[in-house]
This record gives sequence, structure tokens and C-alpha cells, in this order.
Amino acid sequence: MKLFILSIILLFTISGCRESKSFSKSSKEITMVNDSSLETATFGSGCFWCTEAIFDRVKGVQSVESGYSGGSVPDPSYEAVCTGKTGHAEVIQVKYDPKITSYDELLEIFWKTHDPTTLNRQGADVGTQYRSVIFYHNDEQKEKAEYYKSKLESSKVWDNPIVTEITPMKKFYKAEDYHQEYYEKNPYQGYCSFVITPKVEKFEKVFKDKLK
Repeated sequence: MKLFILSIILLFTISGCRESKSFSKSSKEITMVNDSSLETATFGSGCFWCTEAIFDRVKGVQSVESGYSGGSVPDPSYEAVCTGKTGHAEVIQVKYDPKITSYDELLEIFWKTHDPTTLNRQGADVGTQYRSVIFYHNDEQKEKAEYYKSKLESSKVWDNPIVTEITPMKKFYKAEDYHQEYYEKNPYQGYCSFVITPKVEKFEKVFKDKLK
């Protein structure tokens, strides 16, 4: 636990997310396993392009989908979510093999790869859709999320209080197709080059033992 808390200090900076619908080919290949053996985790930590790019590289993760959750408007569009009026957060939904990667490890990655002390903001991304949030799928996930949040708060890892929401998962809406695997398809798009690539490179150095 002490090592976990100390390592949290290695945070990543996120800049503003900008919409672009350009495409390039993705060469990613995944060896799939029986879906019945997989578990699901849902996180919001700013722009979902960044978050997807990180978790997609984690050993044991079989798929990552970008989407929206936590709001009151059914089947929202990206444009509607960006107004901040739907109540949704940009999130990723992760399907992972618990025999390879545990929920605890996914939580560790979640805490390390964004700033959980900035309310409704990550870097230049401002709005409730960019809030820090964990949507738990069962009581065990809830207990673990609350446990680590409490430990991190009491350890004073950050100067400011943690504002991460921990709330039950109700409905996940998959984002538009052009948002899926955005970084893999658009590695040379401006935001990807200047924001996501450095973040991914730093992540790969810190988490070498957890990469695919």
C-alpha cells in the first residue's frame, strides 16, 4: 500500500480535447478470450481519447470503448454532452480478464493517470463531462474504490482534496464510431501528437510490467 501511495505522485498532465473526425488505419491486434470470463470497469478521467489510449495498452484488457455515463438524457450525442447540460461524463468501459489484471491494478492506473483533485476539469478540458468518476458495477468494486480513495486522502498525496465521484453504474452509451480507438487511428492529429503521445510514452515507462 505504501508503494502504491508513493507512486501515485507520478501524475500526468492533460491538455484540452478537440474534436476531429480524421481517420488513419489502426494496426492493433488483440487475442480475444471467452467474454463470459471477462469483467467490466468504467472510469471517467477527462478526455476519453486519452483514457482509452492508456487502458488499451494494459495487459489483460480485451477491449476499451469510449462513451458517456452518469447523465439524465438518453442516448446523448457528443455535441449534447459537450454542452454540459446532459449530466454525462466522458468515460471508458473496459472489458478485462481478472486472471491477468485485477480491478485493484486498474484503479492504480486510474489514480495515476489523471488529477483527481480538479473539479470538473482535466488540464484545459473544462466542464462536468470531464469530471473524475468511478462507476462501480458491484459491491466489491465500490468497496475497493472507496478504500483507495480514503487511503490516498489520509496520506495527503495531493495538497488539495480528492473530488472523484464513486457512483453506481446505471447506463453506458457508446460514443460515436469516430471516437473509438481515436488515438490509434489519428496518431498525428495535433491533440494526439502533443498531448496523448507524451502521456502514453510516460505511462509505458511507469507501467512496463503491465503492458501487453
